[in-house]
Order: sequence, then structure tokens, then C-alpha cells
Amino acid sequence: MVDAPTLLPEGRPDDRRRLGYAMVATAATLFAVNGSVSKVILDSGLSSLELTQIRSTGAAVGFLAFLVVLAPARLRLDRRELLFLVIFGITGVAFVQWFYFIALDHLPVGIALLIQFMGPLFVALFARFVYRERIRRRIWLALVLCITGLSVVVEAWSGLAYSTIGITAALAAAFSLAAYILMAERERRHRDSLSLCFYGFFFAALFWAVVQPLWQFPWDALTESVSLQGNLDTYSAPIWLLIAFVILIGTMVTFALLIGALRHVSATRASILATLEPVLATIVAWLWLGQTFGATQLIGGAVVLGGIFLAQSAR
Repeated sequence: MVDAPTLLPEGRPDDRRRLGYAMVATAATLFAVNGSVSKVILDSGLSSLELTQIRSTGAAVGFLAFLVVLAPARLRLDRRELLFLVIFGITGVAFVQWFYFIALDHLPVGIALLIQFMGPLFVALFARFVYRERIRRRIWLALVLCITGLSVVVEAWSGLAYSTIGITAALAAAFSLAAYILMAERERRHRDSLSLCFYGFFFAALFWAVVQPLWQFPWDALTESVSLQGNLDTYSAPIWLLIAFVILIGTMVTFALLIGALRHVSATRASILATLEPVLATIVAWLWLGQTFGATQLIGGAVVLGGIFLAQSAR
């Protein structure tokens, strides 16, 4: 998977890359803020499954409304791609959100995202062993760095400083993220980013509706107001408003930007830049929620990010 040299109608390949990088960077920034918003929602009493369900359902409805009004032709579905989109929606959309929210419920925002973002490393490994792409030897150094750095972050020598459930869920989210990136890159050759987002969230919403019927959702809880916590604990907001942010900004805008960026840069390059998210999320969590990490976690996190960068630059 390499960057296509095709020119934009009014620009050059470099223009495409710059646009792609800007889209990924914007998505990473919004995702970082979304992490702290989601943390506040989860601490209000809404479960990770419930937050995942309403996020998927809300995003599916939003994307559908947008496409019906502005581009209904994009909703056309070929039966040959139906199975792929179902798998994409469940594995690449439903699971990555659910595992991430479980991790977020048991870990600090920065730690949860740091572990999840080992997903790009799995992208490189998949490319090497499944796609049989030629990958430099530095991939193995990257793997060592990621494992070592992660061990330092969670203080494995002391029996894990953080929740085992949270760490396991974050690793599962990393695998799901890798699947999402690879499947989205493949399907973007045949389908535009908005309709791909819609079908991903649509099938994710259907999956969660089977797991937990919508009439069992605690709709009354959405009208309650909760403290914004941390350095903003003197302020409060209704849960429905926080969820609206998660759906509109933290989901629809960010996912559309990320998938749209794959028109201009490869999944490899997008994954490298997306590692901004755990860094930015840690800063946002520190400024907003007052979450801090010791020198050990900061050093381990830097090692993991170094490993992820090496893994992606090796493709």
C-alpha cells in the first residue's frame, strides 16, 4: 500500500499529502478532546456498552440524514460488498469503540489511548505477514520498543499498576483499530468516505440493537446533569449534550476526516500522524481532568510512541 501519485484536478501530489495530513491531525485533536468528554459520561453511570450503542446509533442516523439530503446516490449498495461492510461495522467500528470505552472506564485517558494506538504496529505486522509486503528490519526493533515501553507504562514488575481489565480491553481495541484502518483503506478504493462511515456505524448499531434492544436503553438518564470534573468541576452539563458532542464532533466529523484522509495518504502515513492522539489526549486530560502521570509512565509512553513510529516508517 503506497501513496498514489495521481494529481488533484488543481494541484500536485504534495498538495494531496498536505491535505491528508491536515485531516488526520484535526481528527486526532478532536478524538483527544472526545476522550475526556467520554470519561465524564462513563463516570456519570452510563455503561461502556450503552455509550457505544448510542454513539453508533446516533452516528448512523446522522450520516444517513446527511446522505439522503445531499447525496442519496452514495447509499447504493452492491450485494457483493454486503458481507464486507457487515464485518467492517462489527469488527472495525463496534468493537473498537466498545473496547476503548471499557479501557477508558478502568484506565486514565492517556494510558488507554497509548495502548490502543499500538494498533498501527499491528497494521505493519499484518502487511508483512499477510500482504507479504517488504518491511525493513526495524519492525522488530519497533516491536521490542512497544512491548518494553508498555511494560514500563503499566509497571509490570510490580504486578501491573493499572487495571488488568482495562489493559486487556485497550489491547483488544488496538487489534480492532488495526482491522478498521486496513479495511477502510481497502474499501476506500470503491466507496466514498461518508457512505463508508454510514454503513460502518449502521451495521455496528444493528449489532448492538441485537445485543441490547433500544427500549432497554436508560433514556431518562440523558436528562440528568453531571459535573465536568477535574479543573472544571464547578461546571455541569446535561448528559445528552455531552453525548451529542461525542456523536457529532467526536464521531461523525472525526471518522469522516480519518477515512477521507486515506484518499490522499496511505494507511501507514495516516497511522503515524494519528499517534498525536494519545499525546494530545494526555495533555487535555491533564488540563481538564487533572490526570497526571509519573516519570516512569512518561518515559514508557515515549518509548511506545517511538516504537509505533518505527513500525510505520518501516513499510
